[in-house]
Amino acid sequence: MDLTKILIIFPLLVSFTSATSVIDFCVADLNFPGTPAGYPCRNPASLTADDFVYSGLGVVGNTTVDHFNFHGAIATDLTFPALNGLGLSLARLDIGVGGVVPIHSHRVSEVILMIEGTIIAGFIDSNNTAYYKTLNKGDVMIFPHTLLHFQVNVGDAPALAFVSLNSANPGFQFTTTSIAANDLPTEIIQRITLFDAAQVKKLKGLFGGTN
Repeated sequence: MDLTKILIIFPLLVSFTSATSVIDFCVADLNFPGTPAGYPCRNPASLTADDFVYSGLGVVGNTTVDHFNFHGAIATDLTFPALNGLGLSLARLDIGVGGVVPIHSHRVSEVILMIEGTIIAGFIDSNNTAYYKTLNKGDVMIFPHTLLHFQVNVGDAPALAFVSLNSANPGFQFTTTSIAANDLPTEIIQRITLFDAAQVKKLKGLFGGTN
């Protein structure tokens, strides 16, 4: 690459990589619609320390109301606007005895930290290789971006974990829910999943889908 091209491209790269460092923070103004770059910033003059604190992950989740016996509390830019533009979010996972965080994916990578209990956690790569491991208190595991992954409580007590994701809005998509909580005809779901009609109708009944 000649010097002229380098001189043209380098300033562009610098501008992209430093775009998030031209201001200290950008607490989301949720009165405006979100964009691929996040939300517009609130006026810093209107902010206090309370805008940078979130207490929603300190509450034990009720796992009994979920089909999978788990509860997830999420801190994203929508629930914790101070995360806007920072490229990170957090979640608390409470998994009841025998419960699971069903197989799902999101746009970004995730790190899980076990706080209490014992789970099997894993992901499946694009070659259909499964990587899974039993995790105990203090263990950490990474789930690469976009890959399907899951957690299963295999202990005799409730499990607690915290996760961090490298986006203020990771875009969670749970596979079972995505298949069943929609208006796709049962016949189409049968053909794209190999489920029989009874299985499809059962899932639709659980997750609010229509024929």
